[in-house]
Amino acid sequence: MPPWHIIEDPRLRIVEFLILCITLGMLAMFSSAVFVALTAITSCVVDVVGAAPSQKSHINYTTVTGYFLQDEASTNASTFSFMNNNFGLINRIYDTDATYDPNGQKTQWQRFENQVFRFNRASGRKVQYKVLFMGRHGEGYHNAAESYYGTPAWNCYYSLLDGNGTVSWADARLTPKGIAQALSVNAFWASEIKNQKVPTPQSYYTSPLTRCLATANLTFSGLNLPSRHPFVPTVKEFFREGISGHTCDRRGSKSYIQSAFPSYKIEPGFTETDQLWQAYHAETQVDQDIRSRAVLDDVFSSDSETYLSITSHSGEIASLLRGKDILYLD
Repeated sequence: MPPWHIIEDPRLRIVEFLILCITLGMLAMFSSAVFVALTAITSCVVDVVGAAPSQKSHINYTTVTGYFLQDEASTNASTFSFMNNNFGLINRIYDTDATYDPNGQKTQWQRFENQVFRFNRASGRKVQYKVLFMGRHGEGYHNAAESYYGTPAWNCYYSLLDGNGTVSWADARLTPKGIAQALSVNAFWASEIKNQKVPTPQSYYTSPLTRCLATANLTFSGLNLPSRHPFVPTVKEFFREGISGHTCDRRGSKSYIQSAFPSYKIEPGFTETDQLWQAYHAETQVDQDIRSRAVLDDVFSSDSETYLSITSHSGEIASLLRGKDILYLD
């Protein structure tokens, strides 16, 4: 049974999370060891464990292996595509199939959904299983600019500017390529919902940066979603990219987000202007991992749903998964 431990005086509580990660766009930053997608759309599966924290509790995350190809050592991160592999879900038999699907009529996703349901029903109060779909934004103008100028020149000079007079990459928007990437994932979701009966997210979360706000909208809008779980994402500050002096990492105002994406919910306490970004300053990896842990704990302690979607960034997804024995494919 997948382990995840939470210590709460005086009892030990355990919660488990299966995490399925999807990334799109180009990313040269990560190796195949950390789930990322290079110029194409890829996927990553993860299984994590956690528990709702209280004032005296601590959430530990661990992986649940054997369900997705992204957990397999044999998976080639440079060639793997989740769209060619049913989100990476392994074609296998579950111990619950005999009673749930004795005639073999259900899809792999239907049988997996039943397996997760059975896990949660049998786990009681001390164990919980969740499935997370974590998606990276499509290509932004900052990605295109870095490719055009080269990483050394980008990091040392151009990234500190708002743009070059022709295009702007401050709080970067999606390029036409990035839009096409998100739309291709939307089409894939539509196909999976219709043909594979994949369980759709019950809750949606997104980074406050425009490239993620737009990617989430393009990815999930227009899908055949259940009325009780519509696409109404919550914008959470701490799902943003690693905070650097690059202007692409400076978010827009709360008023801008509300105006551009009026159907989105914004978490309580979200400031009008970006209070975290500073020119020529960057957070350390340790600090990013601390806030990533904080936002995961916040979501897991307040959201009782099983299937969650998080639209974020390459660096932030890697931070969210760091130390959890999860393969992040780029």
